[in-house]
Amino acid sequence: MMRTLYSGVSGLKNHQVRMDVIGNNISNVNTTGFKSERVMFNDLISQTISGAAEPRDNVGGVNPKQVGLGMNIASIDKLMFQGSLQTTGKGTDVAITGEGFFIVADGDKKFYTRAGNFDVDKKGSLVNPADGLKVQGWNAQIDANGNRFINTAGTVQDLNIPLFSKEPAKETTFVVYKSNLNARAEAMPSDATDEQRYKMIANVPPEQRRGHLTSKMVYDDQGNEHNLKIFMWKSDMNRWTASVAMSDSEQMSVDVVGKNQNTAVPNNKRFELNFSPDGKLTSVSDGVDIENNGQLNVNISFRTPGEPAPKTIQLRMGTAGAVDGVTQYASDFTTKAIDQDGYKMGYMEAFAIDSSGTITGTFSNGMKQQLGQIAMANFNNAAGLEKAGSSYFTQSNNSGTAMIGESGIAGLGAIHAGMLEMSNVDLADQFTDMIVTQRGFQANSRSITTADQMLQELLSLKR
Repeated sequence: MMRTLYSGVSGLKNHQVRMDVIGNNISNVNTTGFKSERVMFNDLISQTISGAAEPRDNVGGVNPKQVGLGMNIASIDKLMFQGSLQTTGKGTDVAITGEGFFIVADGDKKFYTRAGNFDVDKKGSLVNPADGLKVQGWNAQIDANGNRFINTAGTVQDLNIPLFSKEPAKETTFVVYKSNLNARAEAMPSDATDEQRYKMIANVPPEQRRGHLTSKMVYDDQGNEHNLKIFMWKSDMNRWTASVAMSDSEQMSVDVVGKNQNTAVPNNKRFELNFSPDGKLTSVSDGVDIENNGQLNVNISFRTPGEPAPKTIQLRMGTAGAVDGVTQYASDFTTKAIDQDGYKMGYMEAFAIDSSGTITGTFSNGMKQQLGQIAMANFNNAAGLEKAGSSYFTQSNNSGTAMIGESGIAGLGAIHAGMLEMSNVDLADQFTDMIVTQRGFQANSRSITTADQMLQELLSLKR
């Protein structure tokens, strides 16, 4: 009889714990990044009244006789499945689809979370505004050539977004051309002056033009703009001549770097482009040297007023035998420069986060630069993490060591900006579990009262 009382007590206590967990799940139904839990029961040890007996010749076997002594909590499991995403429209809000956690730090102490409601503090640090813990990742670095890069193999650090900071001017080092020279154009007279050649393209219909003029703004190391012009005209079958000019420059010369190095002819501003009969660029030449393999480049050297040393810009005309640069087909002229790597000084005005967690800044000079990348972490047993409050988890003895990497690599999920992951609590499941738990609690209380009534009957036998 007493066994019934203690079994019922164990049922009452443990159903109370299950109700506590359900209540916590329901209270966090709107908590960003919250992961629900469930309680699993198992039975306690059983008292053996008689053991099992094996079959004999004349009788069969006998099963053991055991009386259970109640129940216990087997585990409280964290349910780490994906929560729904909620669109917020705020650029610093980020959510994860798939595996992984964001990393935030309080000094050397690391926490892991699925709640990505971040913001930028007055020093430019990306933080959780609720407690100031700093989001971890990799800040962009600058190489010897002034180019930004992100080393995701390095140690994670506090992410910094330098709003309204200055981006220094960058000198143009190359200009890329992807264009077509009309193969139907007539060759210009070899003895024509540049002025006469210009008139042959400036004052005639497009279909009658014998050449083309293209221009591109380039920059010096102070951010000053210079208009780089190239005038191209057909000089022979499958051959075009180009003349280079630049505003506010002097002592300009052209050099094709072939087998003979440093063979630039002073004040030579012309070079030739040669094409195969099928319209592909085959070589470039400055009259002294020729290049007919790989990337066909033309270096222009010039000096701007006040500068003690000349500057060089590389004109990238395309690959020999390919159609990735300048071509010669029987189509309209499309001679144009599509890209150059220089820019003037600018201020950072905005930033955005992409699906890889890369933070890209937009500057007032029109440039976009990588500022950093949000790091993610995963564990062999994410359910083994310990809850630390504020939607944070910490590493435990059974979670495994944090495996840190970038989004989309080694099983880590994708990052979505302008969204937050909602709680994964399902109210329908929780209310159903609440009913079942309540009935279990009631049933255990009934077993206690029934056992008590039986004891009362036993005591009344003495009367």
